[in-house]
Amino acid sequence: MAQEDFLAKQYFNDGDYDKAVAFYEKLVKQNPRRTDYSEGLVACYQQLERFAEAEQFLLEKVQEPYAFPTFLIELGYNYTLQDQPEKAQEYYQKAIEKIEENPNFGYSIGSRFQKYALLDEAIQAFSRAMELKPDLNYDFQLARIYGEKGEIGKMFEYYLKLISEGKSSRANVLRYIDNFVSENPQDGNNLILRKLLLKNAQKNPDVLWNELLSWLFIQQRQFKNAFAQERAIFKRSEAQSVERLQYVASMAFKEEDFESAKEMYGFILKNANDPAAKLNAELNLIKIDLASATEKEYDAIEKRYQELLDFYGYRNETLELQIAYANFLTFNRENPKPAIDILKKSLKTPMGRFQEAYLKLALGDILVFDQRFNEALIYFTQVQKSLKNDVLGQEARFKVAQTSFYKGDFDWAHTQLKVLRGSTSQLIANDAMQLSLLISDNSLEDSTQTALKKYAHADLLAYQNKTTKAIEALEDILQNHKGEKIEDEALMKQAELYEKRGQFDKARFNYQKIVEFYGQDILADDAHFALAELYRKKLDDPEKAKFHYEKIIYGYQDSYYFPRARKNFRILRGDSIN
Repeated sequence: MAQEDFLAKQYFNDGDYDKAVAFYEKLVKQNPRRTDYSEGLVACYQQLERFAEAEQFLLEKVQEPYAFPTFLIELGYNYTLQDQPEKAQEYYQKAIEKIEENPNFGYSIGSRFQKYALLDEAIQAFSRAMELKPDLNYDFQLARIYGEKGEIGKMFEYYLKLISEGKSSRANVLRYIDNFVSENPQDGNNLILRKLLLKNAQKNPDVLWNELLSWLFIQQRQFKNAFAQERAIFKRSEAQSVERLQYVASMAFKEEDFESAKEMYGFILKNANDPAAKLNAELNLIKIDLASATEKEYDAIEKRYQELLDFYGYRNETLELQIAYANFLTFNRENPKPAIDILKKSLKTPMGRFQEAYLKLALGDILVFDQRFNEALIYFTQVQKSLKNDVLGQEARFKVAQTSFYKGDFDWAHTQLKVLRGSTSQLIANDAMQLSLLISDNSLEDSTQTALKKYAHADLLAYQNKTTKAIEALEDILQNHKGEKIEDEALMKQAELYEKRGQFDKARFNYQKIVEFYGQDILADDAHFALAELYRKKLDDPEKAKFHYEKIIYGYQDSYYFPRARKNFRILRGDSIN
């Protein structure tokens, strides 16, 4: 029988209904009380348009004393397929009436109606079952159905009810709500949700509504508004935890809303009881100031780091401070020697495996800046071996490859990168693939690897934060290696550096050249995405941004950027993201 069951399903899935029906007829005869076999047989009859046989079978089925009520829906649907709505409605109503006899039928009846897109009947079934037996809860199903019907307000009401009554995890419900809101505060769905949350907050001043309003403001990138909610939550919280505020501040920083981030970190610094939270706020406030600081302001920033070190000391708990200061000395002040001394001193204190790995990666980065490549490789390799199966270990392997690339050891870099193309981190895998192809493409064409060596040098200059020199080195490649494989890579790298300096028109020109002259090559999707982001965020031209997102959606479905391109395109188009 197991073999017949398998074959019946296989033939049905393959669309070979004539063969499937023979097996299902046999299975139903042998197992008359198996509903799945009966339903399989009915589905075969319907696919073959043998509606009369399906009707006869179902009429007999619903007369059986223990017939499951979903057969009434199946019979009604069989009449729907024959364009007999009155008869169909008669049996749909009979199915709903079965809930009066046993409210536990509510789920199977409601779900079957939903399967056939009979959404009003599904609502009726779920709602009546809950009325008759209040401990049943079908709010989740009702929310989904109202979403399908496009009744967004009702959908939100049911989702919010689930959260407020603790019937479903907040994370789970917000994942569904997130599909219906966008970054645009004026989007219709966003306005409906905001109105509902404010209404609930007025009726019941529970901190939950502040938390959900904060969540909505974060989706809308309105970080000042989110901060207002978080401040209210903090003041009403007994624990006085700043964890939520830290998250919102970090999001604001990531979105380059430095003003809001600064305000939040200032609040955390003033109100946190935890020294680690205070230190984290101090470091982020320095990071915000560094984003727009001139060299004249570096002395004052260095003084702030030194004061923090004097206050907190060199301890495992202050590794973040030590690394931040070392990076400042290296990448901003171009003074790596004291930075290396600080981190080597820190390595001598006992610490956990992950802390040690984090520190060694930071030290390796600074040694690369100082062109002490072999020493850097030792630290990266140690991390790679000690955390082989962790993302940190994969990151270390990528740094081994990158350092070998800067050093001019292209073969060893290529060997490491081939392994990383299967990395569990999509970002590392993507970066590894691009660097690997850069090496292979430019080694085949030019055995002397002249252009590749020049590019590696330019890439190192960019890594060292020597932006002007890096742009000049890339210009040398563009002038003296025209038509070679390296050209699109040089254009891309130079464009990224122009963006960093705020020279957006020059960046746009380079990206445009890539999509026009290298549209079939590996960097085409990167250039389209970069152009889209540039038009959206810096050049305020949403129509051109949409054009380049659309290029990725229809031309580069395997691209790393595909999910973000699709989401941003739909937001710009004004879709409800559901």
